[in-house]
Amino acid sequence: MLKAGAVKGELPSSREAYANLVKIAIPSVIEMVFMSLIGAADTVMVGVLGFEAIAAVGLVGQPRMLMLALFFALNVGVTAIVARRKGQNLQEDANRTLRNAILLALALAAIIMAAGLSFARPLMLLAGAKSDTIVMSTDYFNILAWFLPINGLTMCINAAQRGIGNTRITMYANVAANLVNVVFNYLLIGGNLGFPRLEVKGAAIATAIGFCVSFALSLAALLNGNRTGAFLRVRRGDSWKPHKETLAAIVKVGGNAMIEQGAMRIGFFAYAAIVASLGTAAFAAHQVGMQFLNVSFTFGDGLAVAGTALVGQMLGSERPDMATIYGKCSQRLAFCVSLALAACMILFRRQFVGIFLDEANPGNLASIGLAVDLMFMVAFFQPVQMSSVVISGCLRGAGDNLYVALVMIVCVVFVRPLLSLCTIGLLGFGLVGAWGSSLVDMIVRLTLMYRRFNGGKWQLKKV
Repeated sequence: MLKAGAVKGELPSSREAYANLVKIAIPSVIEMVFMSLIGAADTVMVGVLGFEAIAAVGLVGQPRMLMLALFFALNVGVTAIVARRKGQNLQEDANRTLRNAILLALALAAIIMAAGLSFARPLMLLAGAKSDTIVMSTDYFNILAWFLPINGLTMCINAAQRGIGNTRITMYANVAANLVNVVFNYLLIGGNLGFPRLEVKGAAIATAIGFCVSFALSLAALLNGNRTGAFLRVRRGDSWKPHKETLAAIVKVGGNAMIEQGAMRIGFFAYAAIVASLGTAAFAAHQVGMQFLNVSFTFGDGLAVAGTALVGQMLGSERPDMATIYGKCSQRLAFCVSLALAACMILFRRQFVGIFLDEANPGNLASIGLAVDLMFMVAFFQPVQMSSVVISGCLRGAGDNLYVALVMIVCVVFVRPLLSLCTIGLLGFGLVGAWGSSLVDMIVRLTLMYRRFNGGKWQLKKV
């Protein structure tokens, strides 16, 4: 895995390296899968209301991700810096980073929540909502916007925990949130056990309750850290005054990620609007495919978290050789997982689609046929997408965010939407053309990220 002369000290065996990686990765994968299942649970459980409800919930996805873009960027900086401080054994600096990040998250949440609530309906129209989905999608978006501060703070705390490799705590918080979400979906969507029938609004309220549970557990872990002596903790007497140098470090690392996230969300937003132009039935099928793509994406994201944490910690310990080893181990593990997922997508495609769309409903037949065919594309995505996500995570862990941002801007803002316009508008390939454009975007992205990692410039980044 290493070039001649790159070894800086004693190296672990292959078994030890993979064991260290898996120890962090497994809780993180479980957490990420359950996080994606929050959205999937809403989509599945509103499916009983018809394909219009599925489309309405799906339309909220990209506008909501656009609102969360700054938080994702902030969290990239938090994870990378805390991981580096963990490797340097600078506990107080790591905790100061977390406190300042929380202050930033609160300020961002207040501004973004106000903007989201003010422009909810225009955002839904821009996303492609039609007369049969505009009311449901706007209601769903507004409810989630009110709980943005809680969601943003939870993400910030969990990002710091991932930086020190403490993925077990974040896993517990998100598993609990998903279970609560499913229970309240059952109670509120259909009005079961004496609860009011709120339909799509009920799904949004259930998701919001899940956010609250996740925040409570994440905050409790920080407060409990004072008793257990954990690396990250909140103590009485901690200074919450903004610290200029710490904020500068977060902005330096997170700033490039902010450009990346903003550009990505605009690109994904445009892409979703292009697909929505194909009609509600096609968009419902697209949304079903995206649910499985998102779930499989989280496997790569979970492995990327482990790679991010270990790469950052090893660079903090001045062991770039170990950082390279963990980066390559995470890539190889991701490729093996992706092949297994691809096989499942092909073999059980009709059963998977049946989770979301009931064949007994004649109105769903068009969407079902499109979605079943689309599952082949979902399978083709697996090795390319997962490898790209993991390599990107390793580069972020090293603080090489500018390169990642530039690649994402080129691919997501330009390659994917422009190709989609060509394949749909000019060539008439419909939904398959849109997904083929996404696959090209992902292949280009993987090629550029892989070359960067092998080049080794990321090892010289200072955080």
